[in-house]
Amino acid sequence: MRMALPPSPLALPLPEMPAIAGVEIASVAAGIRYKTREDVTVFRFAPGTTAAGVFTRNLCPGAPVDWCRAALPGGKARALVVTAGNSNVFTGKAGRETCERTAREMAGLLGCRPKEVFLASTGVIGEKLPTEVLLAALPGAVEKLETDGWDGAARAIMTTDTFAKGAVRKARIGDGEVTICGIAKGSGMIAPDMATMLSFLATDAKIPAPVLQALLKRGVDKSFNCVTVDSDTSTSDTVMLFATGQARHPRVAADAKPSSLKDFARALDEVLHELALMVARDGEGAQKLITVNVTGAVSARSAHRVAMCIANSPLVKTAIAGEDANWGRIVMAVGKAGEPADRDLLSVAVGGTWMAREGEVVPGYDETPVVAHMKGREVEITVDLGLGRGAATVWTCDLTHGYIDINGSYRS
Repeated sequence: MRMALPPSPLALPLPEMPAIAGVEIASVAAGIRYKTREDVTVFRFAPGTTAAGVFTRNLCPGAPVDWCRAALPGGKARALVVTAGNSNVFTGKAGRETCERTAREMAGLLGCRPKEVFLASTGVIGEKLPTEVLLAALPGAVEKLETDGWDGAARAIMTTDTFAKGAVRKARIGDGEVTICGIAKGSGMIAPDMATMLSFLATDAKIPAPVLQALLKRGVDKSFNCVTVDSDTSTSDTVMLFATGQARHPRVAADAKPSSLKDFARALDEVLHELALMVARDGEGAQKLITVNVTGAVSARSAHRVAMCIANSPLVKTAIAGEDANWGRIVMAVGKAGEPADRDLLSVAVGGTWMAREGEVVPGYDETPVVAHMKGREVEITVDLGLGRGAATVWTCDLTHGYIDINGSYRS
């Protein structure tokens, strides 16, 4: 078994994760793949908890993704079971049966319906998940359920991650205060339409499922769908948000607009954004966090596509890894994006220093401050297309030998 990796140099500490009323969590060591750590996490939610979810658009999704998509229209959740080390992807009938049996077992333990049990798995593709091992671990996990299990869960859902990821925010709905806690895992196979990435959030707010879904979808589009490590969209991406309804605040109508919950939306967006950037910070082999800003595009959608093309370029990412101020690679990435661009209007800056404006090198350009900026842990690229008002920001990391080392030995 491959040794655990040292924490990313971009790692952030796990914050204090407070209990959320109506949520209990436990993590146990089942030995599904990892033999020396916890790898199964169980959440129990209070009756009446509503659920929202956003999942991968990969056309070869895992069985747990299919299960969650089928269960989500019910809008209610009593449990979540997460396994690490085996993704239960490309496992055919066996994978579907594992999901069904897991949901039935958990429902029996908690006294709820199987469709109120949500499932997520992450890890190796194409290997059957040892169902009996997982099922045998569930009763012990239920016995361990506690209100302060967030820290253990953040670690138990990791695979190639080098640090646990969590975020917390408070918000107000009318005159009532609510809390949002979230954890995530993700390090490689990361690209929009989510990533090999799992993220689970819970709040004590009482929000109807349709409203919760709209809030989550909008927040994911601005956070996880603006992060890329390697341009690969996983088969298992799952972000779920559970609202237990235990807090006291004014009633939220089933047809309420997200704009009527401005402070809650603000807090949710901040949690999602913080978790998404942690995923970029933990990119496999990453040494630098990269922010890519694109302005002056014909539309926000076009700006996003150009920004992602820059962020996914191996040549741009390796130049930054090597601290080489080669801005020609950025121009190349803009040009290959397939979006409207005019060479003679294009401007490029790194670290706030404009290197090129309107299609040519800035007179008297001195790359000294750019090189100094690129030696830091965080690098900022700005491109102005000069065509319109569309703008977007995305985040990525550099591409180092570490990425090859990690992925070349992933199954060993």
